[in-house]
Amino acid sequence: MKLRLMAVSALLAPALFCGPIPLAAAAAPPNWSGLDARNYDAPIPAPGTLIQTVPLDPALSVDGAAQAYRILYSTVDQHDSPAVSTAVVFVPRGDAPEGGWPTVAWAHGTVGLGDDCAPSAHPRSMRDNEYLTHWLDQGYAIVGSDYAGLGTPGLMSYLNSVATAHSVVDSVIAMHHMDLPLSPNWALVGQSQGGAAAVDSARWATEFSRGTGLNYRGVVATGTPAGVESIVKQAGPDMVLPPNLGPAANSYTGYILAGFRDARPDIDVNSVLTPAGLDAVAKAETLCKMDLDGALAGMTPTGFFRAPLATLPGAAEALDAYMGTPTSGYDRPILLGVGMLDRDVPPKLSIDFNERLAAHGQDVTLKIYPDEDHSGTVLASMPDSTPFLRGLFDGS
Repeated sequence: MKLRLMAVSALLAPALFCGPIPLAAAAAPPNWSGLDARNYDAPIPAPGTLIQTVPLDPALSVDGAAQAYRILYSTVDQHDSPAVSTAVVFVPRGDAPEGGWPTVAWAHGTVGLGDDCAPSAHPRSMRDNEYLTHWLDQGYAIVGSDYAGLGTPGLMSYLNSVATAHSVVDSVIAMHHMDLPLSPNWALVGQSQGGAAAVDSARWATEFSRGTGLNYRGVVATGTPAGVESIVKQAGPDMVLPPNLGPAANSYTGYILAGFRDARPDIDVNSVLTPAGLDAVAKAETLCKMDLDGALAGMTPTGFFRAPLATLPGAAEALDAYMGTPTSGYDRPILLGVGMLDRDVPPKLSIDFNERLAAHGQDVTLKIYPDEDHSGTVLASMPDSTPFLRGLFDGS
């Protein structure tokens, strides 16, 4: 029970650095760089089709990019229906190597579910500017999906394994339809929510890109919330919470419930919510992280519920399908990085996930950073992730 409560605490504690933009920037008006797709209503072509490309406003680029673009492309959403998503594309400086630039697909962390929260419409944080510039300097082109529903029609399906994998893989396919010197070889990198997105995308990368000529090579994921569905299943009015939870506790509860409710209308989530919980989940559908933190400051996660989530018929199985991360079926190497001072995603989740992957014969490497927290692990992992990523492309 002690470990369970620690896990709940870590999941619901403030995560100040899990998104790609500073929290203060989340409240600023979005900059669409001339490509506003919030009300896109044209026919949607096959997944991975490049629909539109515009130059990214220079204020939204990163230091290491010679060129930067915002793109609109087709994908598949949480209802297995045609959808569109936006993404950024960063191109390295200098001349492309023979065969073209290999690609890194960057999976971002939590920013919110509302259209105005789309990462491609905001400046990058100092950490992400340094991190993405590092990969550009190493000779990788970068594509960073916003995920379907962020700045495009529909609701972004928060922590949805399969839907997010479609958004990420289809961004790579679409990017390769641009007039850029790109290699077919590509890999995945993600942090926090994006760590789960990267690992989930790794599971289905080869399947979802089959027939495109792309060559998926492997994944780097830090602060990965694999297995959080086991914690969400405990949610209810009597869930025991640790003291001094920050405002993010309510925001993450709202985002999870909003995404799950939208993806699984057959599970009557509303029936176990209090009036305050219903209002909070409605706010979670539109407010970015900082704004939602403030709007829900007077709540606690238990205040969302009038009955346990697990009392809903089929809820446990539905949560597994919605946000479960597979532990087998990966066809390329996996590198997991975890900071032992992480208070946003329990380190035990990554450690246990590594053990489950290894037990299923997967090619996984775990790197532990004893003195790093959730955000610090991103940059601290580079001495390990850089040669790991380079090795993925050797002889490919």
